[in-house]
Amino acid sequence: MWTSYIKQFETYLKLERSLSSNSIEAYSRDVEKLAQFTEMTYPNTSALKLSYPQLQAFIQYISELGMSAYSQARILSGIKAFYKFLIAEELINDDPTALLEGPKLGRKLPDTLSVEEIDKLFAAIDLSTPEGQRNRAILEVLYSCGLRVSECVELKINNLYMEEKGVGFVRVIGKGNKERLVPIGQDATKYLNIYIQQIRPSIPVQKGFEGHVFLNRRGKKLSRVMIFTIIKNLVAAIGLKKTISPHTFRHSFATHLIEGGADLRAVQEMLGHESITTTEIYTHLDRDYLRSVVQQFHPRS
Repeated sequence: MWTSYIKQFETYLKLERSLSSNSIEAYSRDVEKLAQFTEMTYPNTSALKLSYPQLQAFIQYISELGMSAYSQARILSGIKAFYKFLIAEELINDDPTALLEGPKLGRKLPDTLSVEEIDKLFAAIDLSTPEGQRNRAILEVLYSCGLRVSECVELKINNLYMEEKGVGFVRVIGKGNKERLVPIGQDATKYLNIYIQQIRPSIPVQKGFEGHVFLNRRGKKLSRVMIFTIIKNLVAAIGLKKTISPHTFRHSFATHLIEGGADLRAVQEMLGHESITTTEIYTHLDRDYLRSVVQQFHPRS
């Protein structure tokens, strides 16, 4: 239903607007995101029948996924172009996107890191120290799995299902004590294994923290504040002029996957979000499918 209109839209952009293949692909991806959301949330609703409130729900959805204001505005631009095409082809009479507003780009919103900025942050970590090896593992896990900082500090060893080559899984206890399985990529697996096998055994673990993955020097679990401090110091070390927190890695995880072309429902599943609509929780996705999404679209897999 959507596929036919998207193909016609691509032809229109090529012949009528003479856009480059890269621009056409970008516009097409934006509309495909809307199609995925519609199929999940408003089944059997065609592009011709989508209403203004439903489009508003989509904008809210991509915002709650953690996409940057710029990315949201770009997607909205693609969707508006799509509906202008439908009107030009006389497939619809009224434009449901006419009153649709994106994020105000001038407003201070949470920053998202680029892949290059993440690489610079990781490169600034001193791996010659035990703390450096631990910190590298923490940041790799935050970015590879899109974890909340609270989920990271509570991560348990018996909830790691890692593979030496390829993508394993982490069992995460999220909000409301809900469990989910999140794929963990090769880079994160590598540094996590180094920390667990070479660094953690030398730490005098305190009673009650035997199962926690990440420990401080005294053998207790790390605090949320400590992870904030680790990131703050790295940001200062590379002179990055952005407001960065552990949650920034979660935003970046979602943004980079979605902008790379990952399925919205898969990203939502990995983030542990419920449906934007209050009456529906999206279906659980096959583990092999989630694994393939991370392998195909995550920058560090």
